[in-house]
Amino acid sequence: MNILLVGAGFSGAVIGRELAEAGHSVKVVDSRPHVAGNCFTERDSETNVMSHIYGPHIFHTDDKEVWEYVNKYSPFKPYVNRVKTTTQSRVYSLPINLHTINQFFGKAMRPDEAREFIESKADVSIDDPKTFEEQALRFVGGELYEAFFKGYTQKQWGCHPSELPASILKRLPVRFNYNDNYFFHRYQGMPEHGYTKIVESILDHKNIKVSLNTSFTKSEVPEFDHVFYSGALDGYFDYELGRLGYRTLDFERFTCTGDYQGCAVMNYGEESVPYTRISEHKHFSPWEEHKESVCYREYSRACGENDIPYYPIRLVEEKELLVKYVELAEMVDGVTFVGRLGTYRYLDMDVTIREALDTAREFLVCTQKGKQMPSFFVSPLG
Repeated sequence: MNILLVGAGFSGAVIGRELAEAGHSVKVVDSRPHVAGNCFTERDSETNVMSHIYGPHIFHTDDKEVWEYVNKYSPFKPYVNRVKTTTQSRVYSLPINLHTINQFFGKAMRPDEAREFIESKADVSIDDPKTFEEQALRFVGGELYEAFFKGYTQKQWGCHPSELPASILKRLPVRFNYNDNYFFHRYQGMPEHGYTKIVESILDHKNIKVSLNTSFTKSEVPEFDHVFYSGALDGYFDYELGRLGYRTLDFERFTCTGDYQGCAVMNYGEESVPYTRISEHKHFSPWEEHKESVCYREYSRACGENDIPYYPIRLVEEKELLVKYVELAEMVDGVTFVGRLGTYRYLDMDVTIREALDTAREFLVCTQKGKQMPSFFVSPLG
């Protein structure tokens, strides 16, 4: 079959490779001049540091098959994400852990003592938290909320935490031990040669043709037996019902000699600091040595028409509009919407790859049984 993949990020690359290995002819197009989407990495021309051009990406997963899949295309090195935050003129570890609590309150509590102490700070009058702010006040209390969540959240989302749903703060962001590993996952690491190399390797197959700087139009759909579209869902329909809401990021690059901040990521929790964090990219490759350093200050704002969409907002208005776009998409034959933009969901890399593998396998099953591939393998409304 003749298959078109719109987008050369992980979704398009993985689906394309699976179908190419099954004998199908695959074309991958991307409007950007490079593959790998927002995971794109390259050597900084001034410092030679491997840089994450669209912001830091740390690979973490409990999915053994996905971990083995990415390592097949490029070796990974051990990497533990240890995030720091500056607030009230002090530096703390994130996520909030026993060290953070003892340091912030000037105490030396054991886990059981700290748990009881934090419960005494919590607003237990909030039985059923509806908003982000209520969730934080209920589980960590006003002082930790003000220091670590309020300002950062306002900058990241562009609205007060009382306007955000409690679901954004899904799990209790407190550990009553000294574990400062940001993630819980079994497999964690960084690709030795960057993410771009992985995607290039995945796309390196005789049945795959890649065209960069190439825009897609709906008029091309009849030319192919099937299309997998990983662009913006509303963009496919030329935004005819309006635009879905996203946050975008601006990056302010600067260089220095030596070590600027002593860690890969430093958050800034106070609203008075306009940026959300600074990332120092040579710390993402601790097995390398560099005399010079490249850093990026990161600013979050509403996504405009010509901006790169990063985080789907998915608040009430967006969800109502999303339902309408999903209904339109389900009436389109021969197109499956995939990935972060195609399903308007925030997806970690490992989930993106898992869904791409499963989507490709489902397509092969549908083809074998003579069934039509659905518009969504994973519903955006789930």
